[in-house]
Amino acid sequence: MSTGNRKLCGMARRSYEQACTLARTLDVIGERWTLLIVRELMLGPQRFTDLLDRLPGIGRNLLAARLRHLEEEGLVARDRLAPPAASRVYRLTEDGRALGPAMAELGRWGAERLPMPPRDFVFRPGWAVFPMSYLADREAAAGLDETWEFRIDGEAFHLRVADGRVIPRAGAAERPDLVLTLDGATLRGLFFEGLDPVEALSGGRVAVEGPPESVQHALAVLAPR
Repeated sequence: MSTGNRKLCGMARRSYEQACTLARTLDVIGERWTLLIVRELMLGPQRFTDLLDRLPGIGRNLLAARLRHLEEEGLVARDRLAPPAASRVYRLTEDGRALGPAMAELGRWGAERLPMPPRDFVFRPGWAVFPMSYLADREAAAGLDETWEFRIDGEAFHLRVADGRVIPRAGAAERPDLVLTLDGATLRGLFFEGLDPVEALSGGRVAVEGPPESVQHALAVLAPR
């Protein structure tokens, strides 16, 4: 297929040129860093500088190129926040958010292969929030209508739990039913080092604001035994 024909078909400039649905998917999101950019945007709209900060090692020019590619493919769009912020942000389109289930399955696969990352691996709290949503016990979340906020090393994130769905977002919640405050070391311990959630709570490593029933709901959904 000629370059001109590839453009007419909406194909990426670097293509496998295979009539295969998986190959087409990789044409769009198979380049290095692309899925990690989508991971960050799954938590909500982000400024360019936010993405640059949350993706250490990517480089400004490469980030700009990846975002441009995602825009061309219709997975990302640009918006401007309302005043007084008025900042330009990138957000996932409906097609971009449709990658969520596939990324969740990839994340589950990866969870079995990253049991104890080296201590010198970079770890950011936000990288644990998206996995909370796809590793959650959906049966335990059925019938719940709650919002749980996490305050970790000065950053805020929240999970919206709505009748079996667990939706991750960056930023503080408007009216959280439960607020959990902890540091990054505790979060890393919970994810990778076998720290028991109940022990973290009882030992004071996680501060709690909210009713006991919401704590029990969060444990049932996020840390099923």
